[in-house]
Formats: sequence, C-alpha cells, structure tokens
Amino acid sequence: MSRPANAMPDIPVLETERLRLVAFNEGHFDAYAAMLADPESTRWIGDGQPLDRMNAWRSLAMLLGHWQLRGYGMWALERKTDGAFVGRAGLMRPEGWPDIELGWMLKPEHRHRGYATEASRAVLAFAFGTLHAPRVVSLVRPGNASAAKVAQRLGGQLVDQVDFLGAPVQVYAYYPPHHATER
Repeated sequence: MSRPANAMPDIPVLETERLRLVAFNEGHFDAYAAMLADPESTRWIGDGQPLDRMNAWRSLAMLLGHWQLRGYGMWALERKTDGAFVGRAGLMRPEGWPDIELGWMLKPEHRHRGYATEASRAVLAFAFGTLHAPRVVSLVRPGNASAAKVAQRLGGQLVDQVDFLGAPVQVYAYYPPHHATER
C-alpha cells in the first residue's frame, strides 16, 4: 500500500555505538543554527558562507522537505549518553545533483572524535540496504583534508573531479558491499 502523496514519510531512527540518528525537529534548531553560523562549519559547504538564523531555518525546512520529496535525507545526530546535538549526516539529491550524496557536518566541539565516520557508516548501510542505491558519492572540495579522510575511511574511491556549483569538487564514490571491484 502506498502512502498518500501529501503524507510525510516515516524517518527511521538509526543507532550506532555512540550516536542516534533521528529526524530533525524544532528542538534541534538553536544548536543547528549555531553550527551554520560558524564560518569554519560552513567553509566547505555550498557557497562557503555562514547562515543567519532565518536561512538556517530555511535549511532545516529543506532537509525535512527532502525526506518528503525523495524518501531519504539528513538526520540530526544526537549523542546517546546525553542527547547532545552533534551535527547532521545523511543523503541528499536536490535538483541538479549528480548522484545521491552522502554528507555530514559536525559542530566544532564534536569534530575529530570519529562521529562523522560512525554516522556515515550507518547512513551508507541505509542507502545500500534499504534504498538499494547502486552508488552513493561524497562531493569534497579540494583542500578539505578532513572530509577526504572520512571518505577514504568509509571506502570511498576518488573517481572524478568536476566543476559543481561553480567550484571544483572531488567525487568519492561508494558502492554496495557486494559490488564487483571492476567498474
């Protein structure tokens, strides 16, 4: 049975050893807006500029709307021990994107602790196991060594460099675990 066209999809909760990946809600907004207001957090995303609260709200609404339109999207990352908002991770494919993209962003105080890799492994398992995606990519701007390391830890293969939204990006591709090694 299919859901009505206007019904919001159920956003599954994913759990890792230290994190809970949950649907964004209004309770996440202050921490989300603070993360998007930080120039270091937004340096490698979109046009690289931080967002004010109004545009952070629009970003949050877009993330939730993506679930409605595509049936997948970004999750809020909460630390299991105390429910603290850690950041976001998930899948996006807005109009014009070259493929389903795995992306992540962490609040500054939660970086370099393995949270991006941990959350992204759960997201890739969802992409391949639930969505049956044939391929997922991460678009990494040259110079973003941290993101490139995460992509490599996840098994991403650097397959291309393209101009995307007016800037060069490196395309790291992930394939389902059973995928043949020759491509």
